[in-house]
Amino acid sequence: MAQNKIENYFLILFSLIPISIIIGPSVSLSNILLIDLSFILFLIYKRDFSFLKDKTIKLILLLCVYLIFNTIISQDSLTGMARNFGFIRWVIFFGALNYFFYDKIFINKVFIFWTILISILCLDIYFESYFGKNILGFGGVEFGKRIVSFFKDEPIVGGYMNAFYLIIVGYLFFKFKDYSKKYQLVILIISLFFILAILLTGERSNTIKSILAISIFYSFINNFNLKEKIFCFSSVLILLIITIMSSDFLKVRYINQIFNHNKKNENMQVNIKENIFKQNIFAQYQKDRYFHAYRSGLIVFKDHLFFGVGNKNYRIASCKNYNKKDNKYYDKYICTTHPHQTYIEFLSEHGLLGTMLLIFILFKLIFGHLKIMRKSNNYIQLGCLTYLIVIFVPILPSGAFFGDSNLTLFWLNLSIMYAVNPKTNIFNKSIRKLN
Repeated sequence: MAQNKIENYFLILFSLIPISIIIGPSVSLSNILLIDLSFILFLIYKRDFSFLKDKTIKLILLLCVYLIFNTIISQDSLTGMARNFGFIRWVIFFGALNYFFYDKIFINKVFIFWTILISILCLDIYFESYFGKNILGFGGVEFGKRIVSFFKDEPIVGGYMNAFYLIIVGYLFFKFKDYSKKYQLVILIISLFFILAILLTGERSNTIKSILAISIFYSFINNFNLKEKIFCFSSVLILLIITIMSSDFLKVRYINQIFNHNKKNENMQVNIKENIFKQNIFAQYQKDRYFHAYRSGLIVFKDHLFFGVGNKNYRIASCKNYNKKDNKYYDKYICTTHPHQTYIEFLSEHGLLGTMLLIFILFKLIFGHLKIMRKSNNYIQLGCLTYLIVIFVPILPSGAFFGDSNLTLFWLNLSIMYAVNPKTNIFNKSIRKLN
């Protein structure tokens, strides 16, 4: 009886994760910390911390140790201290999710709730795309017709959808794996339903990532033969193109702005080197902010080659010579919170040595069990893996990797990827003993 109450308690906490992220970072953080604290108390009650001996946990702990070291060598230790020392929560969260998602009944209950929630969010995107505001009245011209949905004051719903829709699609294939081909085709249509919603948000980088992710996902599933995959992929591309061409807003976002920027950049290349160090750079090149944010990040990296400026310290290094009164720059950096690209963020804040260590640990966590995952044909696991892969696609803009929201989505997918397969779950040997 007590065990059932504990499981139901954690079932509620895990089920609420997507909602907590939508409400805001503070609520999401509180939910994660509540899961962590509850799991620690649960393990104290069980008197068993044997999972800490697992190699995967040790690798994540190594990442924690590095981030503590990064705090010490940072330009401003206080700025990144909470982020670096707080990283330990993901070790505990990883363990908690692996423990409870070992149970298929538990997984099924959580994913049913998530499927309903993400479907409602998806419908809300379509609603806002048509009416200009979502069902709660959020959105409008202040975001240039970009979709905000339930996020109210931030057009980031496309990135959020990216983190969940493949989990849902993978779950549906898992749920209906023994059904006829027509059920598989229905799931394919549902996939398209999600992709079109992300396209409608106007988030170009996340749209590209979603198309790339779904292409990788369907390339590795065995439910369709090669001809069916080619036909489906072609149909998806045609439908996406038709959708873009039928909307003036989408044509501006996905065609006009991209090609106009490229043409503009070609004409500006000659003058950029002369102008980049002059005053009022931000105002002059605001429309090409990603290009200059990348360049600024690389300059920060060049000036702090080996260890970078420290986690969350890019904003300190890039904004220290910004004159707010005159809106002018007296240095070579562009004042932003982060360089808007994962690899450049790593290089500028962690330097060459730190970036090598980060990439080694993260890629080891993501690809360390690739052979096992390939043989298992676990489509939930494949969905999470695909999301983790597209996060690290070069060049494309991204949010701050170590920002609360992005880090939550990353560790949620990484934890689920390990947990849903008994061969990769860190409790695969000791779960019975803990029960």
